Amino acid sequence: MRFLSLLVLFAFVPAVRAADKQNTPNVVVIVIDDLGQRDLGCYGSGFYKTPNIDRMAKLGLRFTDAYAACPVCSPTRAAILTGRYPQRMNITDWLPGRPDSANQRLKQPEIRNELPLAEVTIAEALKARGYATAHIGKWHLGGDGFDPTKQGFDLNIGGDHTGTPRSYFAPFENKQGKMPGLAQAEAGEYLTDRLTTEAEKFITANKGKPFFLYLAHYGVHTPLKAKDDIIAKYNVKPQHGKQSNPVYAAMVESMDDSVGRVLKKLDELKLAENTLVIFTSDNGGLATLEGMPFAPTINAPLRDGKGYLYDGGIRVPLIVKWPGKVKPGTTDQVASSIDISPTIIEACGGEGPEDSRLDGVSLMSVDQGATLKARSHFWHYPHYSNQGGKPGGAIRKGDYKLIEFYEDGRRELFNVKNDISESKNLSVEKPDIVKELAADLNAWRKEVGAKMTTPNPDYKPNPQAKDGSIKLAASSALVSGVMLRFEPLPHKNTLGFWVNKDDFATFEFTVETPGTFAVEVLQGCGAKSGGADVELAAGDEKLTFTVKDTGGFQNFEARNVGTLKFEKAGRYTLTVKAKTKPGVAVMDLRQIVLTPTK
Repeated sequence: MRFLSLLVLFAFVPAVRAADKQNTPNVVVIVIDDLGQRDLGCYGSGFYKTPNIDRMAKLGLRFTDAYAACPVCSPTRAAILTGRYPQRMNITDWLPGRPDSANQRLKQPEIRNELPLAEVTIAEALKARGYATAHIGKWHLGGDGFDPTKQGFDLNIGGDHTGTPRSYFAPFENKQGKMPGLAQAEAGEYLTDRLTTEAEKFITANKGKPFFLYLAHYGVHTPLKAKDDIIAKYNVKPQHGKQSNPVYAAMVESMDDSVGRVLKKLDELKLAENTLVIFTSDNGGLATLEGMPFAPTINAPLRDGKGYLYDGGIRVPLIVKWPGKVKPGTTDQVASSIDISPTIIEACGGEGPEDSRLDGVSLMSVDQGATLKARSHFWHYPHYSNQGGKPGGAIRKGDYKLIEFYEDGRRELFNVKNDISESKNLSVEKPDIVKELAADLNAWRKEVGAKMTTPNPDYKPNPQAKDGSIKLAASSALVSGVMLRFEPLPHKNTLGFWVNKDDFATFEFTVETPGTFAVEVLQGCGAKSGGADVELAAGDEKLTFTVKDTGGFQNFEARNVGTLKFEKAGRYTLTVKAKTKPGVAVMDLRQIVLTPTK
């Protein structure tokens, strides 16, 4: 079956000849880990220094509306290498994924922990044409028996089952083992630099024949580690809500240096004109804390980041450079990770668009100034992400994007052309579009065999702490209505955008020791927007408080607002509703704490 797939993939490709350079261009794919689209100067960053990538964007084609196949890494990498939606392979989370826990409403489906050997990668397709192939960097698609050398790569340096480097500085090892192929690195050498040196060596060694280089950097993934001299160049104090992290900036700069070195090597060896270079990322930038004092980056004006189905989590950089073949410029045509493989296949003389196995399409016509046939793009992420994202699916069709949340079936609709920040939910205004896109998304899930979530039989929401208190964090709420939403970025971490009075939030929690509880709300409210009356209700228990103007919606103040009594142990639902809204918004709500009274 595997052999037949390779035959189909290149059924119309002539045999490789030494003089047939037109059909055998070199191919370099550079994938950066966790790099946000807005982390590059050519995509609007004024803080990070990326002159080499910016120059590549001027010489090549820059996509403004390119998407990763998933808001986390492994599924996107599978999509890049195969041209297929990762749901077909049952790879829908980073590998091996996070286990279920009692605070999850839903049980996650089991996933495959490796890229199936039956899948045909770019490397296998090009190797069948006589290409030398190399994987350098992060693999994260399986370990022994499923490593890059089992998927068409002649050379593997640095790639194994892990998703983070064993060390960013040589020796590249930890208690769990060594990174393959890097034992000869000099002590203290930076990983991004070492992988680049290995890439240069591979290009030089294969300059006389066609080659495929897949350079998948571990940077800029956490843990944030960079060279001291570069960190010192960014003499700023990090601030929440701004691109201002000096260590992350230094990692970005080293990544940019790497791209510059690879492009320079191609120029030096006079290979640039016959080399297709593609630069992208595996998901949006990490914009939440994950145990750090400051988030690595922020993706504004895109919403949220890695682990979320909003565009901050899935919109990525995509730059394609091939002198004389790719028309330089910028395009807003929508592209995806699944398009990289068919693009390469067509560029190398194959008939990628003819292969029904592929979900993606070749972008070669876009590279030459044409318009792609209209199509939809789909996402299915039935998992709870490390960043706080919840299970859901999404579809972009034309300018509209629908997100469906699996916990409660809530749907949000955005016009991402006019509203790049996904701030105005149009679901009530345009119910026909919601219905159409939801049906398309459901049909696609069935077509690709997407595995769904199921109710969690062990669900135990917000249990009492040892001291008897119950903390209801904003992140644990379900929101109802149109505009109210949880905002996960560290300078917010709140239920916000409460601009519609009739929107409301519910919290589920578990009482183990009944009694009377003092209720403390951590609320913020902008100047002249205070005064809203808000009701807290759980069963027959209710209390009302008036929102205080705190001088800013993220200027939070803890307030004791009354008591609620729970006479029996069990699971309860607390509903938070506004009775009045005299200002532009009700409030921002970061948490509610129930504390037993004595």
